[in-house]
Amino acid sequence: MTDNGAVEPVTAALRMHYDELIAFVRRRVRCSALADDIVQETYVRLASTDKSAEIENPRALLYRVAGNLAIDHLRREKTRAKYVMQKPLSEEVADAQPSVEAMIDARQRVAILMQAVDELPPRCREVFVLRKFEGRHQAEIARSLGISRNMVEKHLRKALLHCALRLKVRD
Repeated sequence: MTDNGAVEPVTAALRMHYDELIAFVRRRVRCSALADDIVQETYVRLASTDKSAEIENPRALLYRVAGNLAIDHLRREKTRAKYVMQKPLSEEVADAQPSVEAMIDARQRVAILMQAVDELPPRCREVFVLRKFEGRHQAEIARSLGISRNMVEKHLRKALLHCALRLKVRD
């Protein structure tokens, strides 16, 4: 570093004003560790620049570069804060698995529904199964069973009402 004459006054100024420069940056960023990093970055930037002209006021230059780096950091943090959640995640994260009670309840409801479907008249059951379990469209069901679309709708209404009543009785 002796080949760069501008580095020596910067190094001397940094040694002489280090504590006050750290305090200056700390007041801006409100973090001691970050202030240390910014002051180090300040020195690295100034030491790595090729300045053939003599620096008139190395202390002022240190403050200017450190202040600008602190502002840059604060701007990045402000931008980052827009996109990153600041609250720590709760240690009590809800389990994606349903509770045992919910699983038992669901199984009971499925059993009741299966029994209700079995109780339906044959044609009504067939329409219901084709629509709700196989996902066929009403027009397709009507064509395949040779009945009107209106009749398909009537069978579906009857099946849905029967299943709803069975579930309601359970609750």
